[in-house]
Amino acid sequence: MNQSGPTIAAIATAIVPQQGSVGIVRVSGAEAMAIAQKLFHAPGKQKWESHRILYGYVRRPETQEIIDEALLLIMQAPRSYTREDVVEFHCHGGMMVVQQVLQLCLEQGARLAQPGEFTLRAFLNGRLDLTQAESIADLVGARSPQAAHFALAGLQGKLAQPIRQLRATCLDILAEVEARIDFEEDLPPLNEDGIKAQIHQVLQEVEQILATADRGELVRTGLKVAIVGRPNVGKSSLLNAWSRSDRAIVTDLPGTTRDVVESQLVVGGIPIQVLDTAGIRETEDWVEKMGVERSRVAAQNADLILFTIDATAGWTEADQEIYEQIKHRPLILVINKIDLISSLPTLSYPPLPSIQTAAALNQGIDQLEQAILETVQAGILQAANLDLAINQRQAEALTRAKNSLQQVQTTIANQLPLDFWTIDLRAAIQALGEILGEDVTESVLDKIFSRFCIGK
Repeated sequence: MNQSGPTIAAIATAIVPQQGSVGIVRVSGAEAMAIAQKLFHAPGKQKWESHRILYGYVRRPETQEIIDEALLLIMQAPRSYTREDVVEFHCHGGMMVVQQVLQLCLEQGARLAQPGEFTLRAFLNGRLDLTQAESIADLVGARSPQAAHFALAGLQGKLAQPIRQLRATCLDILAEVEARIDFEEDLPPLNEDGIKAQIHQVLQEVEQILATADRGELVRTGLKVAIVGRPNVGKSSLLNAWSRSDRAIVTDLPGTTRDVVESQLVVGGIPIQVLDTAGIRETEDWVEKMGVERSRVAAQNADLILFTIDATAGWTEADQEIYEQIKHRPLILVINKIDLISSLPTLSYPPLPSIQTAAALNQGIDQLEQAILETVQAGILQAANLDLAINQRQAEALTRAKNSLQQVQTTIANQLPLDFWTIDLRAAIQALGEILGEDVTESVLDKIFSRFCIGK
């Protein structure tokens, strides 16, 4: 059912001074065409038809003052993103021109769109289900090729399709059970073994989809990795070698890094925020002391710590002191500067995954990345070749569906009446419906679409 509301308008492209060549103002709703006809002059005999691009000028209606030379894209209902009439003004990029065109649309009766309102209308009008709508936000915000791959798979319905089939199976089971409750004398006995087999199969598939949750969260949000160690062990050199840039200052003087330096990388499809921290030591320099404290905070908040030591010095008392502060966190021991020694001395290192690097020579980086991937839980990485990865909201709903189905199994095993079966079957059906948006509250929709930019 079409849920068209007031005509809405918004800037649909990022507007940065002197950075963009084209800026788009999008208008959707019953008055979109009328607004376009008031504002846009298309010279000659150009036809105002759906899915045509017109060339012309945006003009102020009262004075006929030309605001911009532009293109107008027309997409009439239902063949549009929102399944409403949609027009787009493709203007020259730049803040002033695009803002003026938007203001003209608002003066002609459009309302400024709320975050995600175009996609919300696409959902309400049946063009997208809720998993596809969420995938659009994920695609726009993707920080790695793997994240974009998962988002595109969701947009193509690769999550919605199995969820919809699982829900249909549960509905079929519920119909069978309720029919026996209402018309027991007129129907053959319920095939209890068949019902149990169906529920078992649905549970297996639910668990398989749930197994992608950790991988999905990791690919979407990324991994925060802190390079930690005492001063002058080569932490900044390691960051520069890894990021292939001179993000951090490298000198022979201890204490050069006074603050946390960040770099964004992608390893094995996983976005990684790398934090080069100040060398941890006791110092009277108040600026360095602030940097050391920030380093400790970064280490505590990191998902993984690269604990870096100097191969020429071996495991020192200072290293042991730092280790005592961070040993409860996931660690990889990075033995740096191996190019400065003829052989690695036999030392009593803690039982940690370790790799050897010569950061100044860009050696050992591939081994470092492999060690990071191996340290991430194997269960997460096993999902790397899947075509989908669910988000936190979908995982929560699937977990409720799983628990309800398991309760149905318990109910059957305890030989309780059929009425008890229907209670948890209905709960599972509702949870699966929430994933698709078929049973979802307005507050949930508000939370989901508030993540979107205004023009989407």
